[in-house]
Amino acid sequence: MVKYGLRLTPSFMKPLSKNLIILVLSLVVIGTIFSAANVKREAPPETIGVTALVEKINQDQITKIEVQEDTLSAFTADNTEFSIKKESNESLSELLANYGVTPEKISKLQIEVKEPSVGMSLLRSFLPTFLFVIGLSVVLWLFIRQMQGASSRAMTFGQSNAREVNNKKNRVTFAQVAGNPEAKEELSEIVEFLKTPKKFVDLGAKIPKGVLLMGPPGTGKTLIARAVAGEANVPFFHISGSEFVEMFVGVGASRVRDLFQKAKKAAPCIIFIDEIDAVGRQRGTGMGGGHDEREQTLNQILVEMDGFDPNLGVIVIAATNRPDVLDPALLRPGRFDRRVILDRPDLKARQEILATHVLNKPIAKDVDLKRLAERTVGLAGADLMNIVNEAAIFAARRDKKEIEQIDMLDAIEKVIIGPERKSHVLSEEERVMTAYHEAGHAIVGHLLPHCDDVHKISIISRGRAAGYTMSIPGEDRKMHSRQEFLDEMAMMLGGYVTEKEIFGDMTTGASSDLQKATAVARDLVTQYGMSENLGPRTYGQRDDMPFLGRNSHESRDYSEKIAEQIDQEMAKLLSDALATATRIVKDNRPKMDQVVQALLKHETIEKEEFITLIGPAVKAPKISPKPAQS
Repeated sequence: MVKYGLRLTPSFMKPLSKNLIILVLSLVVIGTIFSAANVKREAPPETIGVTALVEKINQDQITKIEVQEDTLSAFTADNTEFSIKKESNESLSELLANYGVTPEKISKLQIEVKEPSVGMSLLRSFLPTFLFVIGLSVVLWLFIRQMQGASSRAMTFGQSNAREVNNKKNRVTFAQVAGNPEAKEELSEIVEFLKTPKKFVDLGAKIPKGVLLMGPPGTGKTLIARAVAGEANVPFFHISGSEFVEMFVGVGASRVRDLFQKAKKAAPCIIFIDEIDAVGRQRGTGMGGGHDEREQTLNQILVEMDGFDPNLGVIVIAATNRPDVLDPALLRPGRFDRRVILDRPDLKARQEILATHVLNKPIAKDVDLKRLAERTVGLAGADLMNIVNEAAIFAARRDKKEIEQIDMLDAIEKVIIGPERKSHVLSEEERVMTAYHEAGHAIVGHLLPHCDDVHKISIISRGRAAGYTMSIPGEDRKMHSRQEFLDEMAMMLGGYVTEKEIFGDMTTGASSDLQKATAVARDLVTQYGMSENLGPRTYGQRDDMPFLGRNSHESRDYSEKIAEQIDQEMAKLLSDALATATRIVKDNRPKMDQVVQALLKHETIEKEEFITLIGPAVKAPKISPKPAQS
């Protein structure tokens, strides 16, 4: 049974089909040439027999006869032409004498013998053979070329596919890379060495052979590597770690050798290996790294980095977001001993990145980049670029000439939460329940001192959520206190508590909130040492198995008794958070009803309107050290 209606031509049939088409066209051309060579004139002469010719001669109708090999052309007085075929070994006089034409009649005729030209004779003799040889040669050449193409591809199988970036056309400098000032400062030494290596060599300094860029996805590792090459104005060879690995053992190592040979010829230059963890995973683990080809490729990289002259001007820059899985041999001094961390941008850096991406776009005057940066906490540079692009798409769909603030805000919500689901229409009962659920989150989070500020509440479906409450911290924080986690859990349970208190029942809408709250409680007890009873230690070691997924395996380093205590501590934390949320919901029922009515009317409430309905929040004071006890 045929499963699909459309069948695709196999890849190996494509060259054969192409050659077949060329062969058919060649035969058509050859046939056309033969036809053109044998084509007759528009008014061909009448062909008559020898007997008819003799009768016309005897009647004095013929005045001239042209002889050309075995063809006779007879002309009358009015220049009418007749064509006659004769035997090739018989002359005209013999022919006429044999048919009884008298010498007097023959003497009256104007007889002209035409000899064929040497070129025409050769053309007639060799043209068929020549055309046949040409056609056969073309066909053979096509097949030989096909075979040589396959052979050449096999010979170049071990060559590197590194792409050299042209700095003249696509030059990137540090000025185009917003944020990451520490990374720029660290990499400026590489730029200075590539520009003036003699200054370092004279002092006996050795510039690092390898630089490892580490950071989450989208933080600009590739961009800043290109900026190093752009600042130094040197060639930039870009290749991915996965391009080294093939199913054939030895190919990856061959490509590494070829890449470094190209780089040495173009020195000073930069080799950029993206996602180096594809070939640089720790050897000997037996999981995600037992492939002989991958290990040989890694070994060749290590040898090449040890082999070339440190002052040759070839610097290897590699990027990864999984530095924990790299082989220690890659990270030892003399190889990737310079490590640059690219973290997610802070408020100021996000504002600079947004300013960079809106530079060449028509932006309305109401666009506030600082406010947009405040709403994008935790997003990387690639996310911010995507937000600006989505905002431009929104403005185009709305037939605007400029990108406005509302377009940027809608783009932020689309990137963070998901696209708006206009087709997902809730019933009136579901709208009311969703409004109370989100109002519960917002009021609990607003009134707890350690929760983030509530910026927006909506009952418009986005992504997989029927509604959402957007809370954003007032400033970027790297560390979080225990009380912040406790208040956050209470806010997560605010929707669950509200459904239970207002409707006397619960829905599946709180399932995601329960999962997040449970995960926070587990981390408080097992990872952060914030349990009062279990003390300051961690429980369980998480091992990443690449072929099974992240954090897929946890080895237990505690007894069953401790496991029971962990469950009890988690239950206590969740119970306390539930009690806190319940108290706030009960004490603020009138304010909650006002928020729900506003949500049902407008579907969305911004921060200013929410504060007008509820009142200003009382935030916790800054953490300060306790006074010393005497």
